[in-house]
Amino acid sequence: MVKLRHVRIGFFVVALFTLAAEAGAQDRVVRGRVLDEGSNEAVAAATVAAGSATTTTAADGGYVLKLPPGSWALVVTAQGYLDRMETLLVEGADIERFDILLVPAPRFREQVDVTPDAAPPAAARIPVLPSQVLSMAGTLDNVFRALQAMPGVAGVEDWGSRLSVRGGSPDQNLTIMDGVEIANPYRLYGLTSAFNPATVERFELTAGGFGPQYGDRLSSLLVVENRQGSTAKTLAGSSAVSLTDANVIGEGRLPSSADGSWLLTGRRTYFDLVASKLVEDDLPKFGDVQFKANMRTGTTSRLSVLGLTSREDTESPFFLGDTVEGLDLFRARAQNDLVVFDHQLVPTWGYLRTIAAWYRNNDLIDIDARVEDDHRRSNAPPGDVSTGFTDIEFHRTLNVQDLSLRQEVRFQPSASHGIDAGVDVHRLRTELAMTVGEDRNPTLGNGSSIEGGSGLPDAVGSLRSGPRVGAWWQHVLRPSSTLRVEPGVRFDWSDVNGDFTVSPRIATGLRLGETELRFAGGLFTQSPGYEKLIQSDYFVDLSAPGRLALDHERAWHVIAGVERRLLGRATTRVEGYYKRFDDLIVGGLETAAERGARVAQYDFPTQLQSNIPREALITSAATNDGKGVAYGVDVFTYWDASPSSPLSGWASYTLGRAWREAYGRTYAFEYDRPHAANVAAAYRLSSSMTLAGTLRLASGFPWTPPVGLRVDATPDRDDADGDANREELVPRRDADGRLVYTVDVGGVSNLNTGRLPAYARLDLRLTWAPAQRRWQLYADVINALNRHNAGRLDPQLVYDPGSDRPKIVYERAQSLPVLPSIGVRVRF
Repeated sequence: MVKLRHVRIGFFVVALFTLAAEAGAQDRVVRGRVLDEGSNEAVAAATVAAGSATTTTAADGGYVLKLPPGSWALVVTAQGYLDRMETLLVEGADIERFDILLVPAPRFREQVDVTPDAAPPAAARIPVLPSQVLSMAGTLDNVFRALQAMPGVAGVEDWGSRLSVRGGSPDQNLTIMDGVEIANPYRLYGLTSAFNPATVERFELTAGGFGPQYGDRLSSLLVVENRQGSTAKTLAGSSAVSLTDANVIGEGRLPSSADGSWLLTGRRTYFDLVASKLVEDDLPKFGDVQFKANMRTGTTSRLSVLGLTSREDTESPFFLGDTVEGLDLFRARAQNDLVVFDHQLVPTWGYLRTIAAWYRNNDLIDIDARVEDDHRRSNAPPGDVSTGFTDIEFHRTLNVQDLSLRQEVRFQPSASHGIDAGVDVHRLRTELAMTVGEDRNPTLGNGSSIEGGSGLPDAVGSLRSGPRVGAWWQHVLRPSSTLRVEPGVRFDWSDVNGDFTVSPRIATGLRLGETELRFAGGLFTQSPGYEKLIQSDYFVDLSAPGRLALDHERAWHVIAGVERRLLGRATTRVEGYYKRFDDLIVGGLETAAERGARVAQYDFPTQLQSNIPREALITSAATNDGKGVAYGVDVFTYWDASPSSPLSGWASYTLGRAWREAYGRTYAFEYDRPHAANVAAAYRLSSSMTLAGTLRLASGFPWTPPVGLRVDATPDRDDADGDANREELVPRRDADGRLVYTVDVGGVSNLNTGRLPAYARLDLRLTWAPAQRRWQLYADVINALNRHNAGRLDPQLVYDPGSDRPKIVYERAQSLPVLPSIGVRVRF
């Protein structure tokens, strides 16, 4: 249901679009330089073309073009370099510096650097070079691991790739590749990503306050643009082997087009072919193939076609730990398929882009096992059978299909006014089938946790199919060469709940010499859907027939920052942010009737009545009862590489807090991190050797500590008390009649009341590239100091000779050990 205050604000923003347009704009002068991306040296004799305007760079790499206002595709070609195309927006004033970096065709780039865009970056925007992902210590060629070292971004686990951005949960992050929403951007359970940096033109994370062009997420936006194939040769390519996979890339000119190109790449794990013979188990494996063709369809238009398919497969007890023989199945399979048609037209008056896409993600997980359980134990002395077992039965299939059409329009009525508008339509089909049997995980404070929480339903079968529609309008106002104002509004509607939202947004930028001030804010909404639950920590049941009685989740963002160039090479940015979350979808508490029915199952004697868990549990019944606040300050300094300086990289510090309000209390958000500092740097030891390091220091995440022990319960299958009730729960005992205890994490009043130890990790990489730069060898060590971090404190029960019950000890879990690897890349 639309809230009246949102409509009023939306109409106010739309009213700004009625400003009068100026006509008869004069040509504007565009100046800049073409530079080598690796050395920062000038590239002479490069051709720079925009429409019919063409020029050649001078000895210093400089060029000058005269262009009328509008959006232009700037194409740069030079012998020995990969072609580059940049979108240039010409508005009310001359552009004094639009520098373009070219990637040399025959070599790799090994230094770590962060290069600012030619256009001033918006608030909260973090551009990331693909070469940075390939050269930064500890990334494993995974952009999400590189982003974990950026300000305001936290990796939620060491092994995986999911991110918490400025107090948001992983399911609130939107990933867009070539204009298409990607529901599952991970491979190998998050160890690597769906994106090969060697085939990507740019990565760009916006940590909040993004424009109205994108929606249906509350927290952040990651844009991935795949590059075009090289037109320098008919056939070129490269190959690489890393810790996670081996890949081959082929590219070149299309036979029938002078400036058309193709790019074909394939990746596959190789350790499953080798190591499986040693461990006598099937290891996880994945493979993917991606193809992109780009061709000119007119003097000012281009068409690109992208196809991607990937498969993952695991069938092994490898992840289950100590299991009982014959009861140890772990099966996981996933497939992702994508087809994209992208047509871009750049007339003199603006820009048109049409994207038609089909995307499918299928995911299967089957677990059937009896696992030795350190969370359940009697106080038997060493040598006696004391440890309990957990029977795990979990089956889930999740299928997401998305047929989408996106239309973008940019209109430049005058030098000081521009209009961006568009619509995106999704035909979503999501299907979920899940059964959860046998035992549940007793160490989880939130019963809706996907790690086997007590509040998960025994079975869910749900199919939802229907449209989701978004539209936007943004006015770009440039009243002077130093001030930019971008008011906008977005409209969203989903058939899942029938909710229609109006989201006003605004961004401004003011340049004062070497200093730039930025502001962004607005409303962001997110519809309920299983396509978001792929990245969620918790499960909520959306299987109700018809439209759901749920509102869109909402978040207000306010971001303000200042950035200044210092000492020629360094740039410092200080940015403050505030987010307020409303109508968050969370699992509701048990009703009085549900709690009463659960407690009634216990048939405990009087002296053990205190061991019955009587507090209401968090279930998977979806409600809009969640709220929250996140706020903080980021300080980010990066320094560019130069031929005279061997050191490059960045450093950041974030001071922030994040809270959630639900279940009648306010508690720390599970990825609340008050302090986080990161340093990523590279030092050029010689012309062919570079040493890179990434240091991460941060506060530990909140967690739910146990409040003590309670007697474990088990169904009375043998009817030991003779009451003919074999489903009632009775105290569990070991073979010698001793009571078996389990961990008691209390009720919601204990949720996230503890905090994990501080996090620290140093990753190192040594890279060798010979003079011709066709080869690159590197050695990478993750967690070089072998620090035993705590992604989770795992409570375990051990024998206590001074008591009649065991005692709790804590083991640090879910962190990476020392992980060395070597890799090689070669270009041909």
